[in-house]
Amino acid sequence: MSFAAHIITAYPDMFPGPLGESLQGRALADGLWRIAMHDLRDFGVGKHQNIDDTPAGGGPGMVLRADVAAAAVDHVTAQNPLPVILPSPRGVPFTQSLAQEWAKGDGLIFICNRFEGVDERFIAARQPLEVSLGDYVLGGGEIAAMVMLEAILRLVPGVMGKLESGADESFSPANDGLLEYPQYTRPQSFEGLDIPDVVTGGDHKKLAAWRRAQAEALTQNRRADLWADFLKRKK
Repeated sequence: MSFAAHIITAYPDMFPGPLGESLQGRALADGLWRIAMHDLRDFGVGKHQNIDDTPAGGGPGMVLRADVAAAAVDHVTAQNPLPVILPSPRGVPFTQSLAQEWAKGDGLIFICNRFEGVDERFIAARQPLEVSLGDYVLGGGEIAAMVMLEAILRLVPGVMGKLESGADESFSPANDGLLEYPQYTRPQSFEGLDIPDVVTGGDHKKLAAWRRAQAEALTQNRRADLWADFLKRKK
């Protein structure tokens, strides 16, 4: 069974967007994954199919109604019993580990916020998993859903061609959660900068040691949090 991505959004035409290009686009055409759009306005209320209203207690913007969000999620989950993800800046951090975990499953349902968010009662009643891309705010959940799906889909078997091509990437368990070592390709010399001899020397043992040392140095210099976690795991 292929990986299924269900997107609940007020802007279904935004998808598949970049997910329809490159390796993910080819995998979509080949049936390795599939995407289904669910328009929030199909579940809107009144003759204008309203999906939002002004914040209770006052404030700027609009809030996605709990009854509309719940009706949409209930409709999709009734036919597709999959985890429901709510992209949100206050959610748990999205990580490579989450991407790897979800890539092993049958798929996900994303409900995409707009406006000032969704009525808290929807979250309390349906308990979607709130997931954050980082400490910043986007205009809606659609781009966040695309980012998460890109990270997930490239780990679905067959999408990248050779799964081992992701083994040594940044944050991967095979790389002990370190940042990836530097990569090089032709030409041999570029503006006075040469590919290090150890990379093209043919000694695979020395190359592996060099790459490991580079990964550790980059992580220590650029991501103190990852380096601290790495040292803890090595104790």
